[in-house]
Amino acid sequence: MHDPIAASRRSALRAAAMQAVVAVLVALAFLAGDGTRAAAAAALGGLALALGNAVAATLSLRGAVPARFAFAALLAGIAAKWMVVFVALGIGLRAWQLPPLPMLAGLATGLVAWLACMRRLGTQRATGTGRRRVERER
Repeated sequence: MHDPIAASRRSALRAAAMQAVVAVLVALAFLAGDGTRAAAAAALGGLALALGNAVAATLSLRGAVPARFAFAALLAGIAAKWMVVFVALGIGLRAWQLPPLPMLAGLATGLVAWLACMRRLGTQRATGTGRRRVERER
């Protein structure tokens, strides 16, 4: 039996994991060029977004629920995602006094990585995996 909600949750968590990998790569690039504070800022920006997306996926994709509860869960997931991101960025800027530009670079590359992963995962599901499943069921 195929559970599309669980498959979507797995895809979103897989994309968040790839987003974290991209954040670490951006932090390593900043470490090579600008030093440890810039690398920490880039890592914080990207990893905060990855954590926020993982929280949003967990809250939004709980299971089969009525439409109004699903919509409320989606809104709660999105709100929690951006709350995690803004709190992490605020801590990085205020408490740790990290430079803002590398932090925004980590955040921006995290957003691009999220979009690329979700597009790739959606394309795989629509073309490869889905077609084989239909052929098997026949």
